[in-house]
Amino acid sequence: MLRKFKLAAMSSALLLVACGGGGGGSESTPANAKITGLAATGAAFSNANLTAKCATGSPVIGSTSSDGTFSLELNGGQTLPCLVQASNQILTLHSFAAEAGRINITPLTDLVLSRALGSDIASAFAQFDASKATAIQAKLIAAKTYMKDEVAAITGTAPVGDLMTGVFAVGDADDKVLDKLTATLAANGKKLDDLRLGAHSGSSLQAALGRGTLSGADSVVTVTTLTTAQINTAATASGLQALSGVAKCDVKVVALKYNTIGVKGEKATASGVMLVPTGAGTCSTAASGLVAYAKGTDVEKPRTLANPADPETFLLVAMYAAQGYTVVATDYLGFARSDYSYHPYLHADSEATSVIDSIRAARRASTNVGALLSGKVMLAGYSQGGHSSMAAHRAIERDNTKEISVIAGAHMAGPYNLQGALRTPIVTVGFQFFATYLVTAWQKVYGTIYSDIKTVFKKPYSDYAENLLPSPTLNYTTLITTGKLPGAMGETPAQVKEALVQAAFFNDVQTNDQNSLYLAAKKNSLLGWNPKSKLMLCGGAGDPTVPQALHQTVMKADFDSRKLTNVTSVDVDASIQAAYGPNGKAPTDPSSAEFATYYGNYHDAYETPLCLAQSKLFFDSVK
Repeated sequence: MLRKFKLAAMSSALLLVACGGGGGGSESTPANAKITGLAATGAAFSNANLTAKCATGSPVIGSTSSDGTFSLELNGGQTLPCLVQASNQILTLHSFAAEAGRINITPLTDLVLSRALGSDIASAFAQFDASKATAIQAKLIAAKTYMKDEVAAITGTAPVGDLMTGVFAVGDADDKVLDKLTATLAANGKKLDDLRLGAHSGSSLQAALGRGTLSGADSVVTVTTLTTAQINTAATASGLQALSGVAKCDVKVVALKYNTIGVKGEKATASGVMLVPTGAGTCSTAASGLVAYAKGTDVEKPRTLANPADPETFLLVAMYAAQGYTVVATDYLGFARSDYSYHPYLHADSEATSVIDSIRAARRASTNVGALLSGKVMLAGYSQGGHSSMAAHRAIERDNTKEISVIAGAHMAGPYNLQGALRTPIVTVGFQFFATYLVTAWQKVYGTIYSDIKTVFKKPYSDYAENLLPSPTLNYTTLITTGKLPGAMGETPAQVKEALVQAAFFNDVQTNDQNSLYLAAKKNSLLGWNPKSKLMLCGGAGDPTVPQALHQTVMKADFDSRKLTNVTSVDVDASIQAAYGPNGKAPTDPSSAEFATYYGNYHDAYETPLCLAQSKLFFDSVK
């Protein structure tokens, strides 16, 4: 609760000067104008450091008193409006003074500004200027309305006064709203940062509070426990043990269902698997690192990784869990037990939230399933999962560093350079699946990719492509054999493209910088960020599905352009050629059966275990 306080008296002569048009600061800001008010979180925000940055002029420095009140004089030629920051060693809050007079500094004012800007308010404060003032003022009224509605949904009570300037006192209705908000965050194991992220997108803050919590009575179900003998037998039969090593631990396979958010921040659920090392010795007693894994492109809607017979799941068992790592792997939105209506394929933000919330869910489930976690997190993903794991890596280091300690990320054969992929003349193996997925998913996400699907796909595919993937009944093979997608009778990727996509649409994507699909690709590409923890890229130079030269090489060059020293890149092509190529070399005759077999298996069968083995060595070196 707020301690009793006296509001600083306002001089009747103090002029309340609104910001001039355009938010560029007003020359009519009176000499010695003041910004006064109260900083509170439900209790007084006492003795916090204050800094006001104004449209022009040097910053104004001060502090809050023991009862949270404050007064800042604009006596150095500053012009309003001003963005104000209050900070102690635990919490930082922001508010906005459009004119001289009284303002509040509370978690609610901070969230209002997050909504008004649609981005990180701390970053805006660091670079505050007149243009940012304009952006805030343009959306401030709508942001306050949004925040009142969201707080009412969370706490059951709507604030009465103006969130930015309204006067409130100890024990009154608005003070109790702050108390309820603080209590609700604590009860859900969340912090203000979690709500800030929801406010950025204007999404449901209730959904933000629920992220990563377990969903329903069947949210944690032990499917089976694989013994070391079973794992070793299967790994030996498949030839995997030469890469994975002998299993050291039994592995408990646990099905998870957890709460997350959709592409608009709305409530959603996802499922996945948790693989827990158990058994003799340190397998049950030593704290383990958590590997958060993201799977490759999946066309089968019912498929879940909580299936010990699934080949990708067994790779995770043999490579990580049987070697002492705990693993959590998401099924993504729109698969298995998820209630989401579609899968937002290669949508970086929702891929990231699916992975991040799987980490939270695993932590919540850990006690129930006997997992002792060290707190160290490693991210891994293959193919689409390489894109997903890197998106999660970027998001965690941007938004969740206090919550999740990422020590390394191994991103494997991922399509990081999506805008480059749309502009390449090369038509990749699997084009029919990726093009159909990408176009229809991004249409659902953005609503701007096409106005008529017939302008994108040729008949008969345009009749049903919109809701084809993921399929409730078909897999990669049967999608082709039933004629739902082209590719039967050995057509080349170029012939597949010709049969599926309208030439005018394809050509516009390739040449028009304002093409909506191209703009969406730029938005979801992963170039241009700087990882703080160690990062490994892995792939094969001969990959015909996710060409290394187009993605891994470009991604590494992008990191190198900023002189990053914590990024390594591994090429497993030589190992693939030695193990699978005729006479230890890649086949060169496109008409030969050897060529078809080699490149047909390269991405999914040959490259995957080799890169996962590299990721295991990488994690061992940093854990």
